[in-house]
Amino acid sequence: MSEAVVTKSIDARGAYCPGPLMELVKGIKKGAIGDVIEVISTDKGSAKDIPEWVNKMGHEIVYRKIDGDEFRIAVRKAK
Repeated sequence: MSEAVVTKSIDARGAYCPGPLMELVKGIKKGAIGDVIEVISTDKGSAKDIPEWVNKMGHEIVYRKIDGDEFRIAVRKAK
């Protein structure tokens, strides 16, 4: 799978659960189908909560990266 172009990046560093997930939800709602929204978070809960929500809602995880204490999760809006 090729690296997707990130349409919107959400900087949620320093925010605690469920803040980063709520920011992603807002970004997904405003985005168009096919948009890729990346969340940058320092909250360890995001690494678990965001993929769970994405799977439940039927969107697609494009990538998950850990860079030091930062998590970068990109999600493609599927519907």
